[in-house]
Amino acid sequence: MNRTRRLLILLAAVLLLTGVAVGATLRAADRAAEKDRPRAGGPPVRPGAVTLDAPGRDVFRNMAWGPHRDEIVSVADADPAGPRTSSGVRCLRFHTAAGTGVCLQSVRSGLRDVYRAVVLDARLRPLRRFDLAGIPTRARVSPDGRAAAWTVFVSGDSYAGTAFSTRTSVLDVRTGELDRDLETYRFVLDGRPHRAADLNVWGVTFADAGHFYATVATGGKTYLVRGDRAERTLRALHENVECPSLSPDGTRVAYKKRVEGVSPDAPWRLYVLDLRTLRETATAERRSVDDQAVWRDGRTLVYSLPGDYGSDLWTVPADGSGRARLLTEAALAPAFTARP
Repeated sequence: MNRTRRLLILLAAVLLLTGVAVGATLRAADRAAEKDRPRAGGPPVRPGAVTLDAPGRDVFRNMAWGPHRDEIVSVADADPAGPRTSSGVRCLRFHTAAGTGVCLQSVRSGLRDVYRAVVLDARLRPLRRFDLAGIPTRARVSPDGRAAAWTVFVSGDSYAGTAFSTRTSVLDVRTGELDRDLETYRFVLDGRPHRAADLNVWGVTFADAGHFYATVATGGKTYLVRGDRAERTLRALHENVECPSLSPDGTRVAYKKRVEGVSPDAPWRLYVLDLRTLRETATAERRSVDDQAVWRDGRTLVYSLPGDYGSDLWTVPADGSGRARLLTEAALAPAFTARP
């Protein structure tokens, strides 16, 4: 093969690879742009005023394709699949209570994304901003609106395995005082202080502004803990509890529990724990739930599962009866505000 022929073959290979790369880039750009275009049959979304204390309105992150994807929207509680009003505020994770909201956002900085937590008032106006150390994963506000918490992944991006690290912070909304890392709290296991280099804390759910429940992981096990902000303690109560959610009356915790004999990539089932008796009740949801459920009321749980738009909201009774039902398509991170 002479030199000219080799150069022609090389040139043809370069042109072919360039074409493949350009084609792949255009297809990826088209797929990304597709999510900015409304899909026929999707839920109707229109811009408007959204407030966090409106009676009879529920709020969540809109996952429907179109210009309002990832924005916080509200719907009528009586018609959760009905028309959505979009706020224009985009959040990766969101929660609200008593007119206070916490929004975990992605912000483009140069060639990479950075993350921040924004505390919002009832009209979704920003009150405080905090830089985050990693990818947002959980957010909660205390029932009185006076405290907020968030969890981020600082390495790894899934709870399914063990190769991840989290950082969980708790904020006093009124003063701005921030406990940046709950791993600095004293962890009490079996009545004795327990120190471990592999400690992880995530999934806060508040009893009030000064007390909360959360998950602590160490030594390959997870524990439900009760946290006290004044004492700066985390006291273990029960094993094999992740992402707890406290019931409105403070007597039960809904959570995801690892069960045996299922895929390690989908290991959880949704349970409810009676805090007085420590009796566990499995819900009728038999699929793996990788979410921090919320209580729609004192009887019903709401949680996300994968759907056509990325995430749908499902509901199931907390007492183990009934069956799981689809509540709202194309939705994530719900919160149920005051009812009339």
